[in-house]
Amino acid sequence: MGLSISKEEQPPPQQGPPDKPESVISSKHHARQASIRVKSKQPMPDPNELERRFTKVLASMDLPPDKAKLLKNYDYEKKWDIICDQEMVHAKDPPSFYLNKLRTYLDPKASRSHRKRKMVGDSTSTQVLRDLEISLRTNHIEWVREFLNEENMGLDVLIDYLSFRLGMMRHEQRIAETLTESEERLNPQPGLNSTTTTEKQNGYVRPPLDMSHSSPSMKRRSKHVAKLNMGESKNDIHVCIMCMRAIMNNKYGFNMVIQHREAINCISLSLIHKSLRTKALVLELLAAICLVKGGHEIILSAFDNFKEVCHEKTRFQTLMEYFLNYEAFHIEFMVACMQFVNIVVHSVEDMNFRVHLQYEFTALGLDAYLESLRHTESEELQVQISAYLDNVFDVAALMEDSETKTAALEKVAELEDELGQVHDRLQEVELEALAKVAELETLLAQTRAERDEIYEASRLVTEEVTTLRRAVQHHEEESKNRQSMLESKIIELESLTKSLPKGASIAGLADLLHMNTNSLSSPHISGDLPLPPPPSPTVIPPPPPPAPSLPPPPPCPPPPPSKVNAPIAPPAPGLMPAPDGAMTIKRKVQTKYKLPTVNWIALKPNQVRGTIFNELDDDRLHGSIDFNDFEERFKIGAAGPMTNGSNTVTDGLSTFPSKRFKKPENVSLLEHTRLRNIAISRRKLDMPIEKVINAITTLDLKQLPLENVELLQRMVPTDLETKSYREYIIEKKNVNLLTEEDKFLLQLTKVERLSVKLSVMSYIGNFFDNLHLITPQIHAIISASSSVKNSKKLKSVLEIILAFGNYLNSSKRGPAYGFKLQSLDTLLDTKSTDKKMCLLHYIVATIRQKFLELINFDSDLLYIEKAAVVSLENIITDVQELEKGMDAVRKEADIRGKGSQSLVLRDFLANAEDKLKKLKNDVKTAQDTFRECVEYFAESPRTTDANAFFSLLVRFTKAFKVADQENEQRRRLELAAMNANNKTNEDVLKKNKLNQKKQQDAVINELKHKTKMVHEKKLLQQDEVYNGALEDILLGLKSEPYRRADAVRRSQRRRIDNNRLSKTMEELEF
Repeated sequence: MGLSISKEEQPPPQQGPPDKPESVISSKHHARQASIRVKSKQPMPDPNELERRFTKVLASMDLPPDKAKLLKNYDYEKKWDIICDQEMVHAKDPPSFYLNKLRTYLDPKASRSHRKRKMVGDSTSTQVLRDLEISLRTNHIEWVREFLNEENMGLDVLIDYLSFRLGMMRHEQRIAETLTESEERLNPQPGLNSTTTTEKQNGYVRPPLDMSHSSPSMKRRSKHVAKLNMGESKNDIHVCIMCMRAIMNNKYGFNMVIQHREAINCISLSLIHKSLRTKALVLELLAAICLVKGGHEIILSAFDNFKEVCHEKTRFQTLMEYFLNYEAFHIEFMVACMQFVNIVVHSVEDMNFRVHLQYEFTALGLDAYLESLRHTESEELQVQISAYLDNVFDVAALMEDSETKTAALEKVAELEDELGQVHDRLQEVELEALAKVAELETLLAQTRAERDEIYEASRLVTEEVTTLRRAVQHHEEESKNRQSMLESKIIELESLTKSLPKGASIAGLADLLHMNTNSLSSPHISGDLPLPPPPSPTVIPPPPPPAPSLPPPPPCPPPPPSKVNAPIAPPAPGLMPAPDGAMTIKRKVQTKYKLPTVNWIALKPNQVRGTIFNELDDDRLHGSIDFNDFEERFKIGAAGPMTNGSNTVTDGLSTFPSKRFKKPENVSLLEHTRLRNIAISRRKLDMPIEKVINAITTLDLKQLPLENVELLQRMVPTDLETKSYREYIIEKKNVNLLTEEDKFLLQLTKVERLSVKLSVMSYIGNFFDNLHLITPQIHAIISASSSVKNSKKLKSVLEIILAFGNYLNSSKRGPAYGFKLQSLDTLLDTKSTDKKMCLLHYIVATIRQKFLELINFDSDLLYIEKAAVVSLENIITDVQELEKGMDAVRKEADIRGKGSQSLVLRDFLANAEDKLKKLKNDVKTAQDTFRECVEYFAESPRTTDANAFFSLLVRFTKAFKVADQENEQRRRLELAAMNANNKTNEDVLKKNKLNQKKQQDAVINELKHKTKMVHEKKLLQQDEVYNGALEDILLGLKSEPYRRADAVRRSQRRRIDNNRLSKTMEELEF
């Protein structure tokens, strides 16, 4: 089926003895060829005509799509060569020319017809078959189809002729064996039992010969063969098999052969041919058929037929006789036989059937014989034996593996159970840790509050004590001054008294004393001193006693405190005082090149006070970071922000018309949709109304499950419906005329506070579930906030980022004292000069190179993933709803009083109130902890929610890890590129040649994807068979033996076991 006449396959040489004249092909008799080629080449037509004719030629060639596509890509010159090559080949004779001769050979009356003998001519039947084989192999596909069509029925004729020649050959072999046995009886050899006859000749057991060579039937056949100048049977059979091979190489012919009842039987019966070359050809065809889906069953059926015809005791007996007891070692036959056994045993998917077939050949002595052939010199045979042994199933080893696998599976199941228990325990421990951390954070907050209160009270007491000490000191000084002044006054009075004349009046003394008093009055004394009592007129008064202690004057205001002890004025709301009292003015960085800018949100100095950025000093990092390399990588300017286009998808709402509700026959006070919904809910509820009302009254969630409570909440009658039912009852209308749904709602309207009771039941049923759902979320926020705020590694990472950002921005926008955390997302937008890395990549590389202890900073940020999916606002809302529900429960309990009806409510309140109170305290702690954390990072707690804040940190940590991995991958690629550049030019040339060869191999593999399926040992489907598939299968089997996918594992395990066994034997011998 190729593009031209194949010159590789020449007709096989004659197998008959040289003295047979009909087997010798003379030039006189063999002047026929299947086709002739005209060597003249016509001029090339225009492109349109060329394409038309080339398309027609491609259609006639019936090539696979990949090969046809390859030919279509040829240039005009090659296409024209193909057209000329195909058009120059003309079939010399039609299929009927050969078929008429074959039918003549099959006709028993042809030898008596002169006309038919003349039609056959001088050519032998062998020569006719050879011409037919060449025509089938080289002519167009249309010729082959014409040969096989229903009109010519060439396959049937060829199979009939093959069957006819097989019968002749079997009879000839029996005659030869009979003559041999007769000679052995006449000339018995010593040591041989003459009474025993050899039943097995040529590998099969034959029945007694029922005809002699002189019988009338054989005489007629011999005359028929002689008159028609037919060749020997063995030659005709071999060429018939070649014709079958040529037919099966065609897609249409292959399917016809597979579907024919007797075709494969005749091919398999050809194994009785004495020629080992013919046997090898037959076995190759049978092996190729096994590799087509459904072919294996056909081959086994053919060998079952072979067993019946040749009277074998067991199937494959004759084949193994040929293989084991050969007269002459024929490597081609041995390889083909080993290949066939390998494929017929191991191309089955059913494992049990494979073991059965394997045992059939083991029983015929194959395993022991293969052991003797292990050291054969033929490499091809050794490869086929190795492939068979690799595919062999060792049932004992499989049983051992099965037991081991069972034990392993049990162990795996046990480990999985343990792992599940450990995982559950881990979750419990994690929840306990979260709860413990939250509890400790709460205690810490309380302790801090107590510490602040004690500190404030201590400060107030200290100030009060200081003030009192100053006042006492002042009073003591004043008392001393007064005492000294009074003492001086007394002394003065005494002196005045002594100096007074005896007759001086008291008035004069008073005037004198008043003058002295005015002259000596102190500015600190606010009033006149009281005069001593006047002495009696007759007696001189003694010296006045010391002045009585005067009441202390009002205290003066304390002096202004000194600057050292002066309390600091309270700061403005929202700001904290900066350490050391002032902010350091940052310097601008002058760069050598124009650099891109970081689109962050910078903080002003007054916004930094009291935050984490107040503790950062990025200027000190300028000596540690190599900013020269940084400028080289990021110079020229910033890359434009990459914006990913987002496709907006509009979800269309499709409404489907609902089925019409059948109008009820009874009266209904409900609208249509409401009535239908009530009916659906009642079917789901599936409880009598009396039981429902009783459960609602007693608030019994055991009788009325929570799902039914939710259904009833949707069925609560509205005010309008309640009014309608009341009017219906007042008007004394017949209640039985109402629908079942209306009766149900009518009974519900009689329950007092129905909506409130259902809400209370729903709250009680959902309380503990909500509590267990909210509590871990609160604990996650508390733990995450605490870990983020106290992380020293995160603080250092932010300091490095601030240093890089200021290096880029300070010359254009001025230095920044801090930045918003949402600016971390923009680190991916600033690209380097070559666009191969971003600012985050460089920062990560710097941290890994200079600050390796910070590379795992995310290990400090505990529980941020859990906190990132929690909304603090929603938690607060949920807790408020729980509090409202608890108030409703309390009101309902108060309404019911202390009777038995309130027992359920009071039990619930006794268990739930403390838990709700603790939950509220935890929420307060979470709010305070999160607020402190957010304010510490210069964010506003009013505009920042927990999920947004922690999600930002989660994104940053993930981007940090990805950047680190990409840096490592880039480093490896650069190292590989450097190693490649260091190689010599010869290595590069060798590598290029190797790559070219790989590309060519890839093209070849792509063009032969069907053949690749065969190489992968996948069975072809019958509809997947293509033109040339048989040859591809045979070539594939020659290049690589048949191995199953699981054969490699078994062969490796077997090799390991053999190595272990050999080592053990060596140790034993030692």
